[in-house]
Amino acid sequence: MQRFDVIISGGGLVGLTLAIALSRHGLATAVVDPADPQAVLAPGFDGRVASIGSASWKMFEALGIAPRLKGLCCPIDRIWVSEGLSGGALDFEPDAEDGALGFMVENRELRRALDATATQEANLTRFQPDKAVSVVRDLDGVRMILASGTDIFASLHVAAEGRNSPTRETAGIGIARWEYRQRALVTAINHEHVHDNVAYEIFYPDGPFALLPMLPGTRSAIVWTVPEKHATAMLKLGEIAWLHEAKKRMGDFLGEISLAAPMSSYPLGFHRAARITDTRLALVGDAAHGIHPIAGQGVNLGYRDVAALCEVLVEGMRIGLQPGDAQLLDRYQRWRALDAMSVTVIMDGLVRLFDVPGRAASAIRRVGLSSVQRLKPLKTMFMAEARGESGPRPRLLLGEMV
Repeated sequence: MQRFDVIISGGGLVGLTLAIALSRHGLATAVVDPADPQAVLAPGFDGRVASIGSASWKMFEALGIAPRLKGLCCPIDRIWVSEGLSGGALDFEPDAEDGALGFMVENRELRRALDATATQEANLTRFQPDKAVSVVRDLDGVRMILASGTDIFASLHVAAEGRNSPTRETAGIGIARWEYRQRALVTAINHEHVHDNVAYEIFYPDGPFALLPMLPGTRSAIVWTVPEKHATAMLKLGEIAWLHEAKKRMGDFLGEISLAAPMSSYPLGFHRAARITDTRLALVGDAAHGIHPIAGQGVNLGYRDVAALCEVLVEGMRIGLQPGDAQLLDRYQRWRALDAMSVTVIMDGLVRLFDVPGRAASAIRRVGLSSVQRLKPLKTMFMAEARGESGPRPRLLLGEMV
């Protein structure tokens, strides 16, 4: 039997980042993931990107991940939010000394950077591709038998398996869940004019249209929300027709456009676990909460989980507690509950606010956007939320090791 401090189920963007963070702080960590590394690290660009807020980026710098992304990510220097192309607008442009609001990076490049960093971690062991066939959690710890026959044991089990987490389900943790009856169309475009590192979120009654800056300066990712009933037809459109529809929503300010990646889609919904801990168990990332991609906060909410859980475990072990100690899990639950609740409620509220049809609703939204634009304290608060720098932050999100 191999012994560890923590076993993490799921080696995706959030799970592997947590593993690196714990390993860097001296915790013996195991990651179990069924995905084939060759498929996960495939070189082709699939159009999927991650928006890394400035607070999450500070954690990447502290953990040695950021240097591996040098020259591969595009800073977000400004965010433009508008009601259609001619309605009220919010222009988030921080002072130069405050730095970028965040960074856009291709998912494949982020996965490769995490993989390269994890490979160098002496306290990190990965079982991949492999999966658990038996998991027993009790007051003494967590024992896991893998499909490969490997027998591993730890004080704490962390579920980072995504929104359909089997560990969460087996633990009997209920979730609040609903579907938006919308689908996100995801791809990337090349365009004639440079984007100047500006991210655009253009709201329409049938869903937001997001343009996210990428490298080089003439390429942007698109996350286009459409009603579920129209998604199949949109996916069947030929390239010329699809680009024509896209230009109707984004206008001509980027000039001529062409597709730069395959198109994919996924249904949009909301879910939130009733609790994020159980006996010898903690949930992180989409296993704990899933939100609309309306403001790119999904993965960053997961990174807030990573930073908080890492700090709780490291500080607890320094005073002689085990990682799975109920006191530490209770502290993690309390720390993350309010922040996760506020972010998920705000994002869901925005989706529903901009989903209300009619001229009166549109006029109210335009007045609201214009009012926030004029009120600097309120605008500053929204910018801090976009950065992931609101509320009490774990030290990793300040760029400091615990």
